[in-house]
Amino acid sequence: MSTERTDARPALVAGRARMSPRRRGQISRGVQYVVIVAVLVALALMADWGQLGETFFNRGAIEYVAPKLPRAALNTITYTAAAFAFSITLGTTLALMKLSSVRFYRIVATGYVEFFRGIPALLVVFAFGYAIPTAFQIRFESIVLQIALALGSVSAAYTAETIRAGIQAVPKGQIEAARSLGLSSGATLRLVTIPQAFRIVLPPLTNEVVLLLKDTSLVFGLALAVGDLELTMVGRKALSQAEGGLTAIVLVGLVYLLITIPLSSLTRWLERKTGYKGHV
Repeated sequence: MSTERTDARPALVAGRARMSPRRRGQISRGVQYVVIVAVLVALALMADWGQLGETFFNRGAIEYVAPKLPRAALNTITYTAAAFAFSITLGTTLALMKLSSVRFYRIVATGYVEFFRGIPALLVVFAFGYAIPTAFQIRFESIVLQIALALGSVSAAYTAETIRAGIQAVPKGQIEAARSLGLSSGATLRLVTIPQAFRIVLPPLTNEVVLLLKDTSLVFGLALAVGDLELTMVGRKALSQAEGGLTAIVLVGLVYLLITIPLSSLTRWLERKTGYKGHV
């Protein structure tokens, strides 16, 4: 009898060993799917669908908010474009200053980048909204300019580092070839280095646009001037209504997604076209 037991154990071990890693992976995934489906079914059974519909898809709130969304979305895109234009201009200047042979320029650019990367963007918005106008007796005639300066100043710090890395990633052989053809250092930078650097950093710059678009929600700090002209403010004001629950926030979030998802898709497409691997 002991011989039979001894023979049975190797058979069990062999049976277990015959299960391949691929098969174990399939079983593991199957178990996870079953658990996920069970949890979703349990949540669906426990949910109060009537209350959820009233909270997130209230018809009255939709009718109140929906007419304001197209204009608010257009303004949000305008603020983003203006801020990015300022960001790319200042960021390129800062990147060149950080790569300059003049130490003073490097110190100024490094100080700017470290300062604006180290403080919350909301503080900068408050500064351009209240502190700077009060301290320097400045009145911004254009809300677009005010928002562009506030958000673009912060974004420029990140854009500068991205462009600097792109410039340094340009093959030195390209620069040497341009100089051997008789181009000056300035012409080489303008005609060879910067165009190639922008091609390299195009995907992360597109991603910066997405981040700027979401950062426009911070302009609620300029509430008196912005009013209903920005998506987040539309949702925030709608929350103060007597009914509607979170419907306004859901609608505003969907509009943000409709804008950011195409931009994210563009980023991935540019990554494939340029061969960007996220190392910049």
